[in-house]
Amino acid sequence: MAKLWGGRFKQKTDRMVEQLGESVSFDARLAPWDIRASIAHARMLGACGIVSKRESQSIVQGLEAIARAAATGKIRWKRELEDIHTNIEAELVRRIGDAGKKLHTARSRNDQIATDLRLWARDQMTAILNRLHDLQTALADFAEEHLEVILPGFTHLQHAQPVLLAHHILAYVEMSQRDEERFSQLRTRANVLPLGSAALAGTPHPIDRAMVAKELGFDSVSANSMDAVSDRDYLIEFCANAALAMMHLSRLCEELILWSSQEFGFIEIGDAFTTGSSIMPQKKNPDVAELVRGKTGRVYGDLMALLTLMKGLPLTYNRDLQEDKERVFDASDTLQLCLAVFTRMIPAIRVNREILQIALRKGFMEATDLADYLAAKGMPFRAAHELVGNIVVYCIQNKRDLISLTLNELQRYSPLFAADVHHALAPKTMVGRRDHPGGTSPKQVKLALQKVRRRLGHSAY
Repeated sequence: MAKLWGGRFKQKTDRMVEQLGESVSFDARLAPWDIRASIAHARMLGACGIVSKRESQSIVQGLEAIARAAATGKIRWKRELEDIHTNIEAELVRRIGDAGKKLHTARSRNDQIATDLRLWARDQMTAILNRLHDLQTALADFAEEHLEVILPGFTHLQHAQPVLLAHHILAYVEMSQRDEERFSQLRTRANVLPLGSAALAGTPHPIDRAMVAKELGFDSVSANSMDAVSDRDYLIEFCANAALAMMHLSRLCEELILWSSQEFGFIEIGDAFTTGSSIMPQKKNPDVAELVRGKTGRVYGDLMALLTLMKGLPLTYNRDLQEDKERVFDASDTLQLCLAVFTRMIPAIRVNREILQIALRKGFMEATDLADYLAAKGMPFRAAHELVGNIVVYCIQNKRDLISLTLNELQRYSPLFAADVHHALAPKTMVGRRDHPGGTSPKQVKLALQKVRRRLGHSAY
């Protein structure tokens, strides 16, 4: 088949230029969406009398046959035909003859690819939203199974204050919920039909864009033809949302890697989600968490590539935009795989409760509650803070922990200490006192979990 644009040219395209310019090696995955959009376009052409009803019907039937053949791998896409659009059109002409050549009336590859990408992105976002829903469900299940487990909370990777493990895990549910909101908002914002914009200025043919939008499920049609064919904001947002979601996964990965180390020993990840060493027989490595952490940088790269690609492009379409697809494809594929694997890994994590009990005795995590104890008895908090700091110094010098100090020892620092002080420093007591919305008390965590369950139950993508 001759080039679609070949009438202007007398010489053949250089072989290396064809290699540089072809995109079918990666945009072939857009075939289902390209065919779907072409079917809607063909029906509109027939309804508007731009082509005959018979030609419109023939085109639609031909495209449906191509879709079936492509789905079963019976079509070999040709690189010499540049892209998936030209391949499908060439196959259509081969099957139905000259009527196939009328399909491209009133459109350009510019608005065609813009439409394909929006259809693809919309479906990918639906899939991602389902993945995020599944991840939140797995995290919520894990939190509910460990409602009574207390672990050290950290700041600066130093022991800070005790918290419920469920409270810690629900923090990642909140992050994932924000990811879900971003993708849901973007899916709505991107659901605008560019088809009908043609190359950049629109078309003189009497098209019905609203008809095409309705068939393809778009909420509206684009307001400016020049913006419509060159807009890739939604793909940049897609990659930005993916980068944020991967960052959230990576943060949890880092904690799982630390928690599963010999130095922490808080958890053990199941064999199905770990690997060994080719030389050290004893090793059990948290490879899934490490791989997801590593792939986060890959998705960051996809985002930066798109931003860099777009930053200097004048209106309207420029061939540079061919480079958008591989980046957004990669971001989507990577995020969806990581979410799926992570969701399967969460139930395979075993918590070492005995080690957590030992860890709760380290790092003077009772110090803040000890200061709050004195503040509740009337001592200014700043004075209590300094006093407890002095007690910690005493414990360090004498290799003691706060909970082991006797009442007599504590009263050397302040007569406000009473017999109830040791109860106040018990991990369950310290956790239970954070009894306000957003706090780590068992009551508040159960309420938070109930809210998560209700939200997940109402989600539908």
